[in-house]
Amino acid sequence: MIAGPSRLVLLGNPVSHSLSPVFQNAALRTAGIPLTYEAIEVAAPDLGHVLTLLAEDNAAGNITIPHKEAAAALCARMSPLAERVGAVNTFWIERDGAIVGDNTDVGGFEMLVKSTMDGLPRGRIALLGAGGAAAAALAAIEQWPGCEVTLYNRSQTRLARLASRFPVVTRTSLTTEDAVQGAVLVVNASASGLEDDAFPVPIEALPYNAAVVDLVYRRGETPWVRAALACGHRAGDGLPMLIEQGALSFEKWFARPAPRAVMWDAVTMPSDV
Repeated sequence: MIAGPSRLVLLGNPVSHSLSPVFQNAALRTAGIPLTYEAIEVAAPDLGHVLTLLAEDNAAGNITIPHKEAAAALCARMSPLAERVGAVNTFWIERDGAIVGDNTDVGGFEMLVKSTMDGLPRGRIALLGAGGAAAAALAAIEQWPGCEVTLYNRSQTRLARLASRFPVVTRTSLTTEDAVQGAVLVVNASASGLEDDAFPVPIEALPYNAAVVDLVYRRGETPWVRAALACGHRAGDGLPMLIEQGALSFEKWFARPAPRAVMWDAVTMPSDV
């Protein structure tokens, strides 16, 4: 592990909406670390060049949509968990100059589910999506006793590819309405609702006792989560996952506990809205 990075960044496209700089900079101030966490918008063709330059600066940071899977191919080494997911959301530079990738989305997802359901589920989970976020969810779910997954994605090619990697996927579906049948937990790991108010699956299609987890986050929760809560479902959006994956990243960069309460206050206190 590095002694400490000289620069902290978030790479993605777009990144202007991200709350990561808000809570990471609050954490850095509290910890007395003289760095600023900065968001950098990077086009897909430029990712490799940007990472090379950052490696020369002994930088560390996070990778977000749409670069998580591409970043995995650019790392010299990856943690076993990042290898399993096939996506990297956290990186740092070792003393030999190697880019090392890890995945803290898995831990963030598990914490989100636990906080929404007051524990881990048992039974069928409907997972909507087949990208890096869905892979991180599956890497968590395959460690939970008594769970199996129905997977849905609009692209049948991506659906089949992801399902083949995770035996916990025991069924695939052609529609979201079919995918959620019999589910105790419905997870939106797709881009649905990221840039608009679209629901990944209609509320009326959800089993009456199903919990709802949306990996998309908005201040004040996503419209889908608000609608699910209004209908009596246990539901949570992706903000707890965002904070927890960031806290886990902080701990990997600096080898010290992350100030989680400070991170939460930074994004929930009215003065920061």
